[in-house]
Amino acid sequence: MSENITITIPEIVPLYPLRDMVAFPSMIFPLFLTNEELPTFEEAVLYNNLVALIKLKGEPESGLLPALHEVGTICKVNQHYKLPEGGGKAVVEGIARVRVLEIVQETPVILARVELVREFVEKSIVSEALVSSLNALLKIALSYGKPLPDDVLKMIDYIDNPARLSDLVALYVSLPVEELQLLLETVDPLERLKKVYMYLTAEVQRLQVKAEVQSEVTKRVGKTQKEYLLREQMKQIQEELGEEDSRSAEMVELKKKIETAGMPDEVRKIADKELKRLERINSASPEYTVSRTYLDYLTGMPWKASTTDNRDINQAEDVLNEDHYDLEKVKERILEYLAVRSLKEKMKGPILCFVGPPGVGKTSLGKSIARALGRKFIRVSLGGMRDEAEIRGHRRTYIGALPGRIIQEIYRAGSNNPVFMLDEVDKIGLDFRGDPASALLEVLDPEQNFSFTDHYLDVPFDLSNVMFITTANLLDPVPPALKDRMEVIGLSGYTSEEKENIATRYLIPKEIEENGLTAHPPAFEKASIHKIISDYTREAGVRNLQRSIGSVCRKVAKEITQNKPPRETITPELVETFLGPRKFFNEVAAEKDRVGVVTGLAWTETGGDIIFVEATRMKGKGDLILTGSLGDVMKESARAALSYVQANSSEWAIPADAFNEVNIHIHVPAGSIPKDGPSAGITMATSIVSLMTSRPARRDVAMTGEISLTGRVLAIGGLKEKVLAARRAGVKKVVIPGRNRQDMEDIPQDVLHELEFVFIEDVHEAVGEALLSSGEDRA
Repeated sequence: MSENITITIPEIVPLYPLRDMVAFPSMIFPLFLTNEELPTFEEAVLYNNLVALIKLKGEPESGLLPALHEVGTICKVNQHYKLPEGGGKAVVEGIARVRVLEIVQETPVILARVELVREFVEKSIVSEALVSSLNALLKIALSYGKPLPDDVLKMIDYIDNPARLSDLVALYVSLPVEELQLLLETVDPLERLKKVYMYLTAEVQRLQVKAEVQSEVTKRVGKTQKEYLLREQMKQIQEELGEEDSRSAEMVELKKKIETAGMPDEVRKIADKELKRLERINSASPEYTVSRTYLDYLTGMPWKASTTDNRDINQAEDVLNEDHYDLEKVKERILEYLAVRSLKEKMKGPILCFVGPPGVGKTSLGKSIARALGRKFIRVSLGGMRDEAEIRGHRRTYIGALPGRIIQEIYRAGSNNPVFMLDEVDKIGLDFRGDPASALLEVLDPEQNFSFTDHYLDVPFDLSNVMFITTANLLDPVPPALKDRMEVIGLSGYTSEEKENIATRYLIPKEIEENGLTAHPPAFEKASIHKIISDYTREAGVRNLQRSIGSVCRKVAKEITQNKPPRETITPELVETFLGPRKFFNEVAAEKDRVGVVTGLAWTETGGDIIFVEATRMKGKGDLILTGSLGDVMKESARAALSYVQANSSEWAIPADAFNEVNIHIHVPAGSIPKDGPSAGITMATSIVSLMTSRPARRDVAMTGEISLTGRVLAIGGLKEKVLAARRAGVKKVVIPGRNRQDMEDIPQDVLHELEFVFIEDVHEAVGEALLSSGEDRA
């Protein structure tokens, strides 16, 4: 028995190309359309609401027809409408297979001539068996969790048409789009039913395998949970019986560490509690690693482990003298500490702060102190540090938490009384991201650090035995609260004689060894060392001096490797050959006595330096112009100097109205370098008097001092650095405030004999020393 499916459709209908799906008869589905695609479904009203949906083979290049599959589905447009956000939506229902014969029109709507694909359904024993088997397979697939819509579940028992059943099942089998298109093009319903049966059989087999794997996984997980429960029960039983756990080897080791660590009682209680907690945690848990690491830090901290101090003061003094030249104040302070330590067993560690220009030996001095005391040395650089957690650690609730640098370094050192150097304390970052300087307050306070609490350890640790040393180039950036906790020891720059001694004793032997010249060590003449110091370096410390000596040694090493005879003596001429033309000249000697140009002295973080304060005038309205990258304090000094000179102009025979019709311009050269501070006030006042009286200023007289509105010269800081800078620049006379007379004890004896010092109390004395008399010529 056979039945012919007859459907009447128009000869020409709108066509909509599909890209990533295939439409089947009896299939109801939505389509989301662009604004350009919507007219196709609107046009369907004229063609009995019918649209042909044909899948594209690929992008149309030589015409639309070759790019389309031959067979598609004619669908009824049940609904279509525009969406508020743009585009539209259409709900269509598959009617029957059609074959595309011709493209009649491509724009604005694609119209095609199509014909129905006639299907002949012949019922037979084979078709009935396939329909029955397909229904059974669908139910098996459903039992394995294959989702099917409720309307399909209700229909499968009542569908006996092979063509419709095969199309319906094809929609719910996971097949590639191309396979679905082949099914659509299979016109014989029986043949199509066989293909669907094969596809569904493979799908059911895949679901069976998946179900078996899932069952096995469930069994294994259940077994693991069961073993975990049994282990926990066994652990409880063994605790009751006093027996050791199977994981006891590690726990016993940790327990021994806790017993021998020498912890305080309150810390011991926390460690024991953490150990019990660790025993209950599964070793595969991430929490196990966190707890184990915490116990490692607790047991590894040197709670009672310390090194024995060297109490032989004479031996300690020999070590300090061997490593460093001069620095008497620092050495004296260290020996005082040792003396008190030898008389009193328990004392708080001092908090020393070495302040001085770069290259004077602040960091290396810390190493020498540790060697002299026989302690371990720790150095941490604070430069650029912005996170206070670097000091106090992170809380253990954070992933990857660690103790702060203080606790970490003491843990590594294995001693609770090391020499701990905190380098560059003046360069700690302080902004919205954090304030590590405040976190250091507890660390560097002898009254508090006996119970320093790191956030990670969360137990107090005694830092009172640690000898903390901080270093800084400038004290100004250090917060006052932190500065108050430290004993500040200033390290001044070196004189030329001191540099010569340092080079001879330390730098030259070190560079000879580092550059492989120990077999043929060259001898540096004293004049050669002096030439390097005066002509090739200009600094407070000796860092560039060491580099220059190292450069000479490398040149000698290069000659040796070129089979040239080794140099036995380094002469001044050889220094110039190796290092090139001299880099620095005597600024003052190169200057002439000029009107309005006065030599001043300044102090910077790299040591002392000379400055030239220049003053000139031009027609104007009595304004003051200041240039040279001056800070606020220095600008105020210039205004105070001008006000004093104007108020007392008659004492220098300056006409009273001389300032009314001129603008005075004060400039400090090296304009790209920021300058600030009050100590140039007397220099500016002298330059204004020189300008207004046309009296030249002596080029070899340098001065420093703060000026008041009443003409008094006030005390300044950094006197030694300024005096050494004056000497380096070739100054013969230094004019300084009388209130700095007591600071002269810091000036080396050879400098005192070489320079003439004049102590002044007011501006008039400074003017008299620095300016030539009218008509006097000293050039």
